[in-house]
Amino acid sequence: MSQQNTSDPGDERFGVSIAVFVGVSFLLAWLIALPLWLGEGLRSPLAGMLAVLMMFAPTVAAIITVFSIEKPKHKARALGLVPLNPVGRLIGYLVIALILPVALCLLALVVGSLFGLYPADFTHFSGFQQIMQMRLAEAGITELPIPIGLLAAAQFANVLIGALFINIIPALGEEIGWRGWLLPKLLRFGRWPAILSSGVIWGLWHAPVILLGYNYPGTPGWLALIAMVGFSTIMGGIFGWLRLRGGSVWPAALAHSSLNAAASLYAVFIAKDGVFDPLHANITGWSGLIIPAILLVLIVTLGKFAPFTAKQQLEQGSNAGSAL
Repeated sequence: MSQQNTSDPGDERFGVSIAVFVGVSFLLAWLIALPLWLGEGLRSPLAGMLAVLMMFAPTVAAIITVFSIEKPKHKARALGLVPLNPVGRLIGYLVIALILPVALCLLALVVGSLFGLYPADFTHFSGFQQIMQMRLAEAGITELPIPIGLLAAAQFANVLIGALFINIIPALGEEIGWRGWLLPKLLRFGRWPAILSSGVIWGLWHAPVILLGYNYPGTPGWLALIAMVGFSTIMGGIFGWLRLRGGSVWPAALAHSSLNAAASLYAVFIAKDGVFDPLHANITGWSGLIIPAILLVLIVTLGKFAPFTAKQQLEQGSNAGSAL
């Protein structure tokens, strides 16, 4: 079976486009993070704002590349913003994008617990209760206002709100670059090369904050960066599948947003006085990536890591019509 390419293999500007995109996205990331390196690091009051601002660097790089080097006729398509049809298929992948990262984050906690790497309390939420009581005590409140079970359930509503309304714009800022523009370009080399190369690039792009302790506090910088590359390769592959099969970057952006919102669910299910190393547990740790890695291998093995073509769309519509 031949690999479908999303760009002309004879395009002499391919290498220049990739170099400019990677160079600009990395340069902007380091420039934005520079105040943290010159100041208090992640303890800086600017850390949160700069981390969010850094997420827009890949989109800026992609726009510069598309508008100044490639200059395609359909620029929105080159960035993965369209097509948005068939609508039913897009909606289906958006639903998957919203739910799948939450499921993977929860399964990561289960696997971490089975390996003895994550101290879990999935029934009484003792660690979450401890955390909430400490926060309320700081406000002078001595008792929980509602049962801990309801508070735990409310965190899933917070994940939904975070995924749909809070994280989605910064996530889109990354995804337009990584999965909207870059991944389809790299598919000319094959599925696994595209997944691995885009994952390594995405992981290394995080270096300005990872080397400061982001995601893996207390871990040596070189090891934290390796862990981030592994995480980015696996989760980026799943985001890439959603982008290709959904037809545009929007499912990938929603999945990224949902993952960012759900990654903190470890606080809900941790045992009282429990601690864990994010290098080994949660969705950022190696144990938490086992199930996503298996899922990605299945996706590629079954031939699903490829764009949903117009021919397949017509065949699907024909089959649906005959069924009626």
